[in-house]
Amino acid sequence: MRSESVSRPRTGSNRGCGFISLGYKLRGNAMPKKSRIARFTGARIDPKPVRGNMTAAELIDNAFLAYNGRRLREACQLFAEKMLEPGVLVGMSITGALTPAGLGMSCLIPLLENGFVDWIVSTGANLYHDTHFGIGLKMYEGSAQADDVKLRGAGVVRIYDIFFDYDVLLSTDEFFRKISGAAEFQRSMSSAEYHYLAGRYVAERERVLGLRRKSMLAAAHRLAVPVYTSSPGDSSIGLNLALLEMEGHGIRLDPLADVNETTAIVHAAKQQGHKSAVLILGGGSPKNFILQTEPQLQEIMGVYDTGHDYYLQITDARPDTGGLSGATPAEAVSWGKVNPKRLPDSVVCYVDSTIALPLITAYALAKRKPRKLRRLYHQRADMMRGLIAAYEKVRHRRVRDRVPLPGR
Repeated sequence: MRSESVSRPRTGSNRGCGFISLGYKLRGNAMPKKSRIARFTGARIDPKPVRGNMTAAELIDNAFLAYNGRRLREACQLFAEKMLEPGVLVGMSITGALTPAGLGMSCLIPLLENGFVDWIVSTGANLYHDTHFGIGLKMYEGSAQADDVKLRGAGVVRIYDIFFDYDVLLSTDEFFRKISGAAEFQRSMSSAEYHYLAGRYVAERERVLGLRRKSMLAAAHRLAVPVYTSSPGDSSIGLNLALLEMEGHGIRLDPLADVNETTAIVHAAKQQGHKSAVLILGGGSPKNFILQTEPQLQEIMGVYDTGHDYYLQITDARPDTGGLSGATPAEAVSWGKVNPKRLPDSVVCYVDSTIALPLITAYALAKRKPRKLRRLYHQRADMMRGLIAAYEKVRHRRVRDRVPLPGR
């Protein structure tokens, strides 16, 4: 038998708002101990009104409560609260035309300077366009609806809604050919070595021109942050180096050295008892290159590891088309790229990087003090020795136990 009793609404002056006086007598005359919905839900949605003087971090924590807004809040919180802990190594992959949009100056350099990113895998195009700013060249806002035939005739190059003079390309090409013809470049090297050397020249050009903090490549040189590119020939830097090779110069970029060096970075962190985190801007080849360090350790070398510990991706790529750009962290677990125990510490945010990166950067700078710089570029030789030693132990064990080596 129902035990609730309902009082009827009064008439007269309170007519139409009688629901105010509705009362319910609950079993035992007590409030329920726990709402039926509570065991399924998170925090209550009850934001404060947005104010004009709110910081970016306050806005994100208060108003980004659902859908991709909440994913972006979760991305900010994961990065600031867990990935930026002192014992976490942070690698970042960069795709999409981010540096032409000024994000190198506004976001990437501050992240490097504050020790929030320890190593990078980037498209060569982002490093090439980053250099424009460091050597005093200019890029402008334009229109995506412009007539490209007319732009071509006027010598204007377009990246969606960014315009720049064709001479910017020619000047940057000349810069890379000139510095890459120097004696110190005439050997085989990893792309990190090349970018470190090139970054010194960009930094010097900044100094001569009276510029400050314009080029991420120059900042990475000053801070000894190793910068790799997963496809050295797939950019204007690679095109210019190919011409130098054809002319008889000795410069060679070694992508296999990049594979070993990046794997050594992750292995060294794990050997020191640290965690490994990846911040993935976009997808493409750099995404795979930064993640494949774990399969290289586990699958190819036979060195025990469990995968990257933190995974944060900003992307607009769908997972259902089968492309790597849209592949989820759960799928990466099946490849050994991500530690299955850390899968809850993974966030994929489906939003444009030009929206997400400034907000993530502002949030992290508001929530975290600068971290000590690792200067991993100068540790490459030691990290490689550690990786080789780890593999030699595996190799000797395989020989002892008569386990076939890879490729045998």
